[in-house]
Amino acid sequence: MEKFDVIVIGAGLAGLAAAYTLAEAGAEVLVLEKGDYPGAKNVTGGRIYLNPVRDLFPALWEKAPVERPIVHEQVALMARDRSLTVSYTGDELKGPEANSYSILRAKFDRWLAQQAEKKGAMIINKTRVDELIIEDGKVIGVRAGGDELGADVVIAADGVLALTSQLAGLRGPLDPKHFAVGFKEIIELDRGIIEDRFGLEGDEGAARLFMGEVTRGKFGGGFLYTNKASLSLGIVVGVHDLTDRAPAVQAPALLDEFKLRPEIVKLISGGQTVEYSAHLIPEGGLKTMGRLYGDGILAAGDAAGLAMNIGVTVRGMEYALASGYYAAQAVLKARESGDFSAEGLKVYQQLLNDSFVMKDFQSFRDAPQVLDYPPLFEHLPELAGSIMKDLYAVPAGPKERIYPSLRRYLTVKEIWDLIKLGRRMMKI
Repeated sequence: MEKFDVIVIGAGLAGLAAAYTLAEAGAEVLVLEKGDYPGAKNVTGGRIYLNPVRDLFPALWEKAPVERPIVHEQVALMARDRSLTVSYTGDELKGPEANSYSILRAKFDRWLAQQAEKKGAMIINKTRVDELIIEDGKVIGVRAGGDELGADVVIAADGVLALTSQLAGLRGPLDPKHFAVGFKEIIELDRGIIEDRFGLEGDEGAARLFMGEVTRGKFGGGFLYTNKASLSLGIVVGVHDLTDRAPAVQAPALLDEFKLRPEIVKLISGGQTVEYSAHLIPEGGLKTMGRLYGDGILAAGDAAGLAMNIGVTVRGMEYALASGYYAAQAVLKARESGDFSAEGLKVYQQLLNDSFVMKDFQSFRDAPQVLDYPPLFEHLPELAGSIMKDLYAVPAGPKERIYPSLRRYLTVKEIWDLIKLGRRMMKI
């Protein structure tokens, strides 16, 4: 069978980062992508944090097709009839190297694929990998489209379902409790209107997160990111909450309801939905990760479970890029000794451990359990909204003093519940 140095399964950020790095070092790399083109199936929410990966790909970022640097942050607690929004902006968010950017993956992934091809990587689209070729317990290639293709190493970067990793025995059956499902629309809107509505100057961008009634109190939240001439608007909700927690709700209906909220209507008014997508998100964290390496195989990106939700930030793209880079470095080191067994590839785990990737996952290893706390999504937004309603109310008669107003809501039980929430949050 035809043989390559490395076969990469999936042309997402992890797979393309690996292919770019390997090809730059002179390795013969084949990338197999199931979609019509790289980015066709990659529909992640729309925000990338570049600071952790700037030094890994120094030649890429000057011309990378990102959308807007995020310089305005907002978090909204949404009750049934009102909402409380906290806004933040700071000088550190601005400048030539912003903390994060909005991004359209269909555009970005195609561009990154072109950069990998310029380095010498071969990318074949519309090709599904049907199974791994395993000989004496070692992965030696893949079967795809009726062909057998050999490789010293296969890099599984085939997304959240981690089908290849399961075939290789790196991961067991997936548990719905460790995943969320996201629904997103891309809404086209005139650039000037976006900048006016969000108070932006020039290329500045804004990010808004929403929690509470937006998911009917279920684990999850909403998001909105400003692109150059469009908005990315969506909902993420835990699969377990959707399927097992009453009352039942159809997930797509949450996005429809979200768009009807007065806080959202005024932001998207006049826009046209040009894209609708849905996808699974791994949110189990460190405690649910499988093995990342085996005989002749490595796992990277979502296929390795490398996504993290800590409430105020939801991250995954920079972990995908970094894991692809370090997977490539592990392969290059294994080539020096000619050992592509698990023993020769285990340096991948060490490279990740020494990087920001596993250090982050260690620091926030308890985040999934901390956030799995129904009052955080059900009760807290309603409590905050009710308190603010009374604080700002000016009745026809005399206004109640502020302290009695607060005491009406902040009973001993409420204070104790907030203390318990604070104790949980101390773990992250």
